[in-house]
Amino acid sequence: MRQINKYEVRQIKNLLDHDLEHLVKESKDEGFRFVERLLNDYKDGSNAFNLPGEGLFGVWNEDGVLVAIGGLNKDPFSDGLGIGRLRRFYVRKDYRRNGIGSLLVNSILDEARKHFKVMVLNTDTEKADKFYTALGFTKGHLYPKATHFMEL
Repeated sequence: MRQINKYEVRQIKNLLDHDLEHLVKESKDEGFRFVERLLNDYKDGSNAFNLPGEGLFGVWNEDGVLVAIGGLNKDPFSDGLGIGRLRRFYVRKDYRRNGIGSLLVNSILDEARKHFKVMVLNTDTEKADKFYTALGFTKGHLYPKATHFMEL
């Protein structure tokens, strides 16, 4: 996995082995509920990121604190094979705009290239739109329930 400065990306084998309370609280305070959904879906087994090609990834700081999280799923909304979806992506507010999000997305894309031909995602914020397009995603609605895509 990738690393920059004192931040390391690692695949999360069992989400329940990690403390997500700070991520859930901060994201909810910002009006985002997808980190809480990530945890709930993982607990109930509806999305454990454990199908072929899938994975859940996190970024830890030098103190061993999880500061960002993101998942890779086979796109559940597309009939076509070879389409992956970036899901439940969140970077703690104090860690934004310093390369942590790019580090995590690029690590997930490295893994996605092994299994998928196209990567899609859905976002509804202008900041996220700018972030993903800066990383090479194209804005468009070619894929169901996706706002952005990238050919791998």
